[in-house]
Amino acid sequence: MSGNGNAAATAEENSPKMRVIRVGTRKSQLARIQTDSVVATLKALYPGLQFEIIAMSTTGDKILDTALSKIGEKSLFTKELEHALEKNEVDLVVHSLKDLPTVLPPGFTIGAICKRENPHDAVVFHPKFVGKTLETLPEKSVVGTSSLRRAAQLQRKFRHLEFRSIRGNLNTRLRKLDEQQEFSAIILATAGLQRMGWHNRVGQILHPEECMYAVGQEGGCSVPVAVHTAMKDGQLYLTGGVWSLDGSDSIQETMQATIHVPAQHEDGPEDDPQLVGITACNIPRGPQLAAQNLGISLANLLLSKGAKNILDVARQLNDAH
Repeated sequence: MSGNGNAAATAEENSPKMRVIRVGTRKSQLARIQTDSVVATLKALYPGLQFEIIAMSTTGDKILDTALSKIGEKSLFTKELEHALEKNEVDLVVHSLKDLPTVLPPGFTIGAICKRENPHDAVVFHPKFVGKTLETLPEKSVVGTSSLRRAAQLQRKFRHLEFRSIRGNLNTRLRKLDEQQEFSAIILATAGLQRMGWHNRVGQILHPEECMYAVGQEGGCSVPVAVHTAMKDGQLYLTGGVWSLDGSDSIQETMQATIHVPAQHEDGPEDDPQLVGITACNIPRGPQLAAQNLGISLANLLLSKGAKNILDVARQLNDAH
């Protein structure tokens, strides 16, 4: 017995230990589902590694009685994870791209971007309004959303509705909708509902003419900006817009660029600092740069049309209230 035990111990000591990669994430159920998906992909790519998921609460998770745009804190859902990364408590972190600040902390980079899920917003209705749409909800119905981007666009489109802040994770917001009488509907991300397995709660998918979706790295919770993209016949069409808080003032423009992807090619060089962390299979460097330049050009066009003034006023009004 002891001989076998010693032999087993010796064999275990002599066997190479698998390297453990510590993955940081938020504690919410949706964040864990997203992180589990990323880790599953990494395990398939790197079977020789082990992965440990370390979940933590962020500022945005802890402060639930205040609208996101009122907290006055940058990196609401990323700061604690960034600190853990800085202190080498985790090796990498998984975020929703829309939660990332536009400028990352020094020394940080986006290591990879997964294929985007459905980017559109969805309407979930109170049980008594199932079968309705935003257009057919009664006058003065209250619709909950935590996003100024959504509220500004939808107030412009649906003048008969009132839009009010609602906070909490998806479970909490759905419970508030179902069990209280305050909200007739709430707006949530379609992708989040699908990942949670709640397809049956989707009452309406909002089209771009009703509500354009979030940019990857948004300008912050107090910035009502949105985009819509479409590919047709080798042309990439990018529409961008900015809105005042009440939706009364807006600027929207569309630009296009030719995106030619040859049948056979190699991916773009990995040492391009402008494309760091982006692995786009079957898309070479040229089209990636064309898409990037299109985004920059559209941003400059919006600024030339007065977008900065609208956003400055939006920030001032948001801070005042």
